[in-house]
Amino acid sequence: MPWWPFRRRSRSGSRPATPASSSGGWRLGEVALPRLQGSRRYLQEQPYLLPKDLGEVNRLDFQHYILRAILRGNYLAPIKQPRRILDVGCGTGQWAFELAQQFPQAEVIGLDLEQVKPSVSPPPNYRFVQGDILQGLPFDDNSFDFVHQRLLVLAIPQAAWPAAVQELARVTAPGGWLELVETSIHISNLTPSGPANQQVASLIGQLAALRGLDSEGVVARSLDQYLAQARLNQIQCHPIKIPVGEWGGRIGSLLALDFRTMWTAISAPLAARFQIPEQDVLQLIDRACQEWNELHSSCSFIVAYGQKP
Repeated sequence: MPWWPFRRRSRSGSRPATPASSSGGWRLGEVALPRLQGSRRYLQEQPYLLPKDLGEVNRLDFQHYILRAILRGNYLAPIKQPRRILDVGCGTGQWAFELAQQFPQAEVIGLDLEQVKPSVSPPPNYRFVQGDILQGLPFDDNSFDFVHQRLLVLAIPQAAWPAAVQELARVTAPGGWLELVETSIHISNLTPSGPANQQVASLIGQLAALRGLDSEGVVARSLDQYLAQARLNQIQCHPIKIPVGEWGGRIGSLLALDFRTMWTAISAPLAARFQIPEQDVLQLIDRACQEWNELHSSCSFIVAYGQKP
């Protein structure tokens, strides 16, 4: 059965594209996380695995500053003076706010399922658009000089990724750049990986797979292929290995805190799905965090970008 069709807006009036088929993809109502579980709020209608609440807002902002430090900036693509910039899955909007300040002449649009920080005063050249990449982007073809999307591996089902990247390329203007940033929840992404880490990754992977999400690290390894399938040129793919844990200094400590916070955020769904006491899940996470320092573990982020001809 095909994944949800993308509702595209095109100047050419072409018919909506149909993404690749998914025989095991998540569908509305299947293995849905409860909207409220404990003190955390989840989106029942979406395959998104993480919460959507104030705690996750704080984590996403924290994660943004870590990634900016890792990349030594907000992007790697060789953009110059873009006129229009799109951030898909913008989260708190912090990345888009900073791009709007860096390029005051550009219009910067952040798109997400919800606007999570409406009380924050954005830059005057920024605006939020509510939307869902799985339903198609509400923009014309060739609309943006720079399109950015990062860390949606726990939001976009694996089978939908090729079509999602084609949709991102559709709204990219000729000569413009599309940049993707991802990591993997697969056990192999954290090396060396001790027994506690393997158990945590296995549980998260099983829960992700039930919702059609990538549990084997396929997406992170395939970003350059997705860009090539979308007919982009000048494709570059940069794996960036980062230490996890206090042994890795400031960045390692910050990334460890981010991972711990993220894993803890889905401890209740893990406990409910696999009928494990939540306290046991939290203790397992604690042991996994200890292994990072004992084993000097590292993980990898992948940054891939390409130019539309």
